[in-house]
Amino acid sequence: MSTPIKKKPGPTGKKSGSSTPARGMDQRHLDLSALNLTKDEDVDAVPEETTPQMSFAKEKLLEEARRVIDTEGENKRKGVSLVVVGHVDAGKSTLMGRLLYELGRLEEKTRIANERGSAKAGKSSFSWAWGLDGTTEERERGITMDIALQSLATPHRQVTVLDAPGHKDFIPNMISGASQADCALLVIDSSTGEFEAGFERGGQTREHLLLVRSLGVAQVIVAVNKLDQVDWEKDRYEEICSILRPFLVQSGFHPSKTEFVPVGAMEGINLATREGDPAAALNKWYTGPTLVDLLDVLEPPSREIMAPLRIPISNVFKSHGSGAAVSGRLCGGVVQVGERLRILPGDETAIVKSIEVDDENVPWAAAGTNATFYLTSIDPVNLHIGSVLCSTTDLVPLATSFSARIIVFDIQVPITAGTSVELFHHSRDVPATLSKLISTLDRATGKLLKANPRVLAKGTSAEVKIALRTTTLSGPATVRPIPLETFAVNKGMGRILIRRGGETIGAGIVLSIDG
Repeated sequence: MSTPIKKKPGPTGKKSGSSTPARGMDQRHLDLSALNLTKDEDVDAVPEETTPQMSFAKEKLLEEARRVIDTEGENKRKGVSLVVVGHVDAGKSTLMGRLLYELGRLEEKTRIANERGSAKAGKSSFSWAWGLDGTTEERERGITMDIALQSLATPHRQVTVLDAPGHKDFIPNMISGASQADCALLVIDSSTGEFEAGFERGGQTREHLLLVRSLGVAQVIVAVNKLDQVDWEKDRYEEICSILRPFLVQSGFHPSKTEFVPVGAMEGINLATREGDPAAALNKWYTGPTLVDLLDVLEPPSREIMAPLRIPISNVFKSHGSGAAVSGRLCGGVVQVGERLRILPGDETAIVKSIEVDDENVPWAAAGTNATFYLTSIDPVNLHIGSVLCSTTDLVPLATSFSARIIVFDIQVPITAGTSVELFHHSRDVPATLSKLISTLDRATGKLLKANPRVLAKGTSAEVKIALRTTTLSGPATVRPIPLETFAVNKGMGRILIRRGGETIGAGIVLSIDG
């Protein structure tokens, strides 16, 4: 039997448990000790988390950001973000999963595991989509529900991919993804009847194109997928292109910024290469670029680094250790590690502990970048999707009512004053009312056509006043303001979408904040 080892007294000579008050202590000390209010030299103070220091003065940081952006492309790939949209089951996730594999971003081990798992679940045709659809529910239902974020590299571009859901029930998530993108990849199902179903009224092909254009996306690549199901017919490909071209122009996409490419996602045909027997039928009539070739020439838009710092939060998650992490796209300005930021709405502040872009830690990030920010000195309960991070000295305005210029989409029921709508701004959606119809405008020139119109019909351009509504059914009816900015000051923060009864009825820009 082993002899119990006696613990040696610590360096102070006290034994373990010395926080118990000694005999002879007065009653006041005993009371304080019982309430744990006595100072105890033995207990090691919990080391405070070190706050990271800023590396650059504000002016130096702007100089550094401008220098890096100007030289981008000479010695490093230009960064661009791409939202993948299209009708449900067009093959968006399958196409991106296969493309990631072709470019070496999906390991063979993961691919085999996905193939086995999907076959076991009776969904073997979804094996490539499992590379992006990671949640159990998405895999069971066989549809994308939330935005999947991935990154891939082409010879001259570093592409951040936002795989959006195609199902109309998840349009809010798709809007959140499109508001973070520079360019769009529209995936079309070319099989007989399927393209028509997606493109006719109520199909997601139309709505997605209108939404991405309304959110400022100007470049689009149309990937005509599943051509292998129609034996790579050239006539079918050209029929689809001829139907889509006029609609793209009508939606506001310039023909020079629109590209079409035939692909077969399951077989990986014309994604990165077009070789071998499977591609022989396509090679007979198509000699144009592959999808990767088109991604490689996407133009990143200009970055608003001189604008005030604005980071709308698109996701909040627990970080490793203390603090919290948020992800989002910078709509303006430059942020660096160590900087203290304000979270609006609310009066909380946080310090940027680290910044991650494309899985790499970076000392700073500039406008137009999709990044993850690890924050400290903040309770995660005070961070919400749709809130905006901004500089403590240049706060984003908060609004409960504002004037906007909108374009009314193809709607059946005209809009009248007092119409209840859902207002979408980045990742936030709130109930609102079109409180006043100010005027209708000429779509081309912006000239006033009619003041105080009674209704807004489809295709109308109009100036309206929008007021937020309360969300509470009982208690005081207080309307919570949302962070908003005029389009003239910040384009990214000044775009809005309006939906009613599950369909998008209009989109526009903020002209002025009234209250």
